Amino acid sequence: MNLPRAKKRLGQNFLVDESYARRIVEGLGPRAGETVVEIGPGRGALTALLLGRGARVVAVELDRELVPVLLERFGGHDDFRLIEADALEVDFCEAISPAASARVVANLPYNISTAILQRLVEQRACVPESVLMLQREVVERITAPPGSAERGYLTVLVAAFCESEALFDVPPGAFRPVPKVWSTVARLRARGAEPEGFDERLFQRLVSAGFAQKRKTILNNLRHAPEDLRALFEKAGGAAALLEATVIDPQRRAEALTQEEWARLTKTLTAGGR
Repeated sequence: MNLPRAKKRLGQNFLVDESYARRIVEGLGPRAGETVVEIGPGRGALTALLLGRGARVVAVELDRELVPVLLERFGGHDDFRLIEADALEVDFCEAISPAASARVVANLPYNISTAILQRLVEQRACVPESVLMLQREVVERITAPPGSAERGYLTVLVAAFCESEALFDVPPGAFRPVPKVWSTVARLRARGAEPEGFDERLFQRLVSAGFAQKRKTILNNLRHAPEDLRALFEKAGGAAALLEATVIDPQRRAEALTQEEWARLTKTLTAGGR
């Protein structure tokens, strides 16, 4: 069977260096009988290694031309299930049934990596750990410390709910077609349950508003937040009063705030907006 070419519109860059494929699977360390979700299996470089380790693989592939390739290679394997769908629309908790939880491995297209990360955070109850190959700049962003220029909404979101670490870099030459950027393999592990009463949705919207325009102060950004969010600020006495109550200098920028300060800001707003 002729292998389909990578599609630019899907951001495809197939991993062809087996040594890096093995390092990714070693980084995950799948156990025999464990369910693993593979997002974007492509031509099956990681899939074959996962099945070889005895894992039950639930592969999610959007590219219709790759489906017959994957079915020809792995369709007869009892531990292989293929879901032809957009990973951004898949309910992972349902897809991994009868398993209650699973780990994720993926060589993520650069153009959807941020959206996939958000999706994995949302569904961390059933996919609590992921080993992901991402553009190196994305990993630098999600691991950026307070005060770093790379720090943004994605940094705060991921750090609030997951512990993350960079494992190793992958050069452009490990892929076909060869991308213009380096990649980094990172591990994300879900943290424990949030404190009782923590409003996750409010937290996300508050952080998003705070980073709306990175060059502006946190006060200016909150003052220009969506109308319904501003209404909550008013119940708490206004954006300036909210920051004062949280002991946050209104002239600081969002990237300077720590995780604890974002959580405290959310808690204060939740209490003040009632």
